[in-house]
Amino acid sequence: MNKRLPILLAASLFTTSACAAPQAKNIIFFLGDGMGPTTIAAARIFKHGEAGFLNFERLERTARIKTYSNDFQTTDSAPSMGAYMTGVKINQDGISMKDARAIDPAKDANGNRTVDQCGVDNGHVAPTILELAKARGKSVGAVTTTELTHATPASTFSHVCHRDAAYTIARQIVPGGEGYNGALKDGVDVLMGGGRHHFTPFDKAANPKGRADGRDLMAEFAAQGYAVGRTRADMMSARPGRKFVGIYSADDHLDYSLARRPEQPTLSDMALKAIDLLSKDPDGFFLMVEGGKIDHALHDNNAKNALADTVAFDEAIQAAIDRMRQIDPGLQNTLIVITADHDHTMVLNGYPQRGSQVLDIVHDYATGQPKKDADGKTFTALVFGNGKVRPDVRADVDSATALRDDYQQEAGVHTVYESHGGGDVKLYAVGAGSAPFKGTMENTQVFHLMKAAAGL
Repeated sequence: MNKRLPILLAASLFTTSACAAPQAKNIIFFLGDGMGPTTIAAARIFKHGEAGFLNFERLERTARIKTYSNDFQTTDSAPSMGAYMTGVKINQDGISMKDARAIDPAKDANGNRTVDQCGVDNGHVAPTILELAKARGKSVGAVTTTELTHATPASTFSHVCHRDAAYTIARQIVPGGEGYNGALKDGVDVLMGGGRHHFTPFDKAANPKGRADGRDLMAEFAAQGYAVGRTRADMMSARPGRKFVGIYSADDHLDYSLARRPEQPTLSDMALKAIDLLSKDPDGFFLMVEGGKIDHALHDNNAKNALADTVAFDEAIQAAIDRMRQIDPGLQNTLIVITADHDHTMVLNGYPQRGSQVLDIVHDYATGQPKKDADGKTFTALVFGNGKVRPDVRADVDSATALRDDYQQEAGVHTVYESHGGGDVKLYAVGAGSAPFKGTMENTQVFHLMKAAAGL
């Protein structure tokens, strides 16, 4: 038997499924940044108990996704999101650029890392599914709880060799301006997130992280016909018929859901508003929605905010599905995909009893007393493989401390901050063209299945 035959048959099966008749006029791609399997399980217990389900866990199509990048076993967010958006394996730190070598941005005269040093002949642009949708006349949007120029949203609409060239990324999405990404045609129709300093001029007192080139990209958006928002109220007043950009934090990401200021919209607010604005297009739309603060909390060894933001992400997914079922009954023309870009090092350990709080310390099943490690110290059910919370000598932790919003779980290896994990992540899908999402897949394959479903 030809040894290549099984491989050829598998390729044939993928080609057949990927080339099926287009079904999805609309695609909504949800990305829970860092939302690995343990985070999902812990968030489920946190919100619904062991026997419960997060909303997205009830969806009928599921898969496991391999996350390695082109050059690392454990991926950074940029190449992993780029794989979903372009179908290409990308080097660490690269934003939708094939074979680009990451070069740290240089500092400008104000001391901000802003100058793109990618240079010529350093990689090649890999077209994104957002760009392909725009080229077909669809409306497109990107919504995130991180800075709008962060790795995940940037990978939908930008191309640079290093994710930290945020000021370069910002100018790529302003129509008509120097550095604009022409593949976006007349512009991304809906943009929401944080990090307004990347779009506004440097001011030593008022905006020390601002743009050294003096450009006010918010004003440039407005001059191009965009409605521009800075608060939830601004967002809610936006009406279909105009493009919209909402940047709800002056110089940072948006808040954690547990500490959200009222002027900032929730992720559900943003997702629903984006759908309302984009769904008026008779040609359909592509929308990316990121729950980005999950990742930030995990990097900080802070499980409670990670779980709360996972629940908020889940609520946004359900709100979007409910809204789309009103617009498109049965999701006959809409594909919804939910996944993560990578795992983290958090684990659920130590045999906690069923019914106990997943954020609590572990208690002994027989006595109900706090369980002790080999050194006689208490410990929490959730711990991390690495991170900055690594005491030389462990101390007892009590329930009141472990359940605080700002509590940082302990780590096995002392690092500057907790790292990503290299394991597989989960994917869930529903709606038009969702049938091929199954089994264990490369992250790049997700792009090809979405592209085929929409006929892009």
